[in-house]
Amino acid sequence: MGQNDSSPGGVLNPVGGVNIPKGRLARDARKTAESLLPGVLYRHAQRVFIFAVLAARHHALLCNADLLYVAAMFMNVGLTCAYAGSQRRYEIDSASAVRHFLVTHRVPKRAVLEAWYAVALHTTSEIPDHASPIAASLAAGVRTDLFGDKADIVSREAKAEILNTFPRGDRFKERFIEAVGNGVAHRPASTFGAASADVLERVNPDYWRLNYCGLILGAPWQD
Repeated sequence: MGQNDSSPGGVLNPVGGVNIPKGRLARDARKTAESLLPGVLYRHAQRVFIFAVLAARHHALLCNADLLYVAAMFMNVGLTCAYAGSQRRYEIDSASAVRHFLVTHRVPKRAVLEAWYAVALHTTSEIPDHASPIAASLAAGVRTDLFGDKADIVSREAKAEILNTFPRGDRFKERFIEAVGNGVAHRPASTFGAASADVLERVNPDYWRLNYCGLILGAPWQD
């Protein structure tokens, strides 16, 4: 696949040495993500996919590129207004959305389950590395784009091309935190034990974080 091959969204392939899937499944996933996600999360999803593929190559993990792409497109859908009434963790809503999308496209059950876990676990530490190659790669891509983790495995030229094609934009760090905060503000209890608790603690001065030890010590058992 050469530079003249067009991918979803008119992006030229490859980007940073990674081909963007352009089959029907990928096209439909991109259209769904583009229609639901704000630009800051949509471009984040595209970069995460590319970093995830590069991480998979680095660790010699075999991933279905189309399935990984779909997982990346859907991983933050649970933060959107479509789930403004949900009280579940946004990662679960995102995982449920990717499952519905894949079932609708008649993807085999095993692949659907693999994508569900990859999306549900993408903000969780360590567990994705032991779940599946797609879960490990997606989580690695997220860590690279948000924390710069293992960014040194990506060449300077590849980074420049990725950021030129899918730019972070002004104040990406702050805008990403704001997007997560907006997506979970109405369901603070869902953030217990999740990365989004850190976000609410930063953006909402009235947020009170549940404490694991406090829940144990306050349990109604007479020990």
